Amino acid sequence: MTAVLLGGCSTPQPEHFYTLSGGADAQPAKPVKYYVEVLAVSVPQQVSRNQFVVTAPSGRIELLEQQRWAGPLAGEIGQSLSTAVTNELGAIDVFRTPHPDNLPVYRISTNVQRFESVMGQYALIDAVWSVRQLAGNKVVTCRTVANEKVAAGYDELVTGHRRAVARIATDMAGVVRALEAGNAACPAT
Repeated sequence: MTAVLLGGCSTPQPEHFYTLSGGADAQPAKPVKYYVEVLAVSVPQQVSRNQFVVTAPSGRIELLEQQRWAGPLAGEIGQSLSTAVTNELGAIDVFRTPHPDNLPVYRISTNVQRFESVMGQYALIDAVWSVRQLAGNKVVTCRTVANEKVAAGYDELVTGHRRAVARIATDMAGVVRALEAGNAACPAT
């Protein structure tokens, strides 16, 4: 009887919060050449939650209550993409913000098709995205499958997803530069 009472008084496991935006190096101020509008990101419904959704090696899906994103996953990806793209281009994200008309604006839309986390194996983001040059109405639609190998542990899994987001952002920035130069092509995969 005492064991049952003691079991009911155990302290809950602490929650751990992670962000995809953390660890980004601050870039020195560059002259602004572009404006970007990084629109809200869509993610698959299965992972559209704060809790980590991981796939066990057996294929079983696990929802981890104690390991959580700092905010909704779509927002975490969107903020991380915005930071990475603007840092790489020396741009300003003017989504939902008034801005002068003296610089070109590139609208970036992202639809994450897959967001997979396999502990000790890989962190994968498969995204279809487009860059639209607003002034000329040119649109380039591309796909990036960023599959990053990871070691065991939650920190390693998050770091793998950060690398995947950075790879997608690099591809996006490359298309912005290509559109500015008059080219309209997706990066080679």
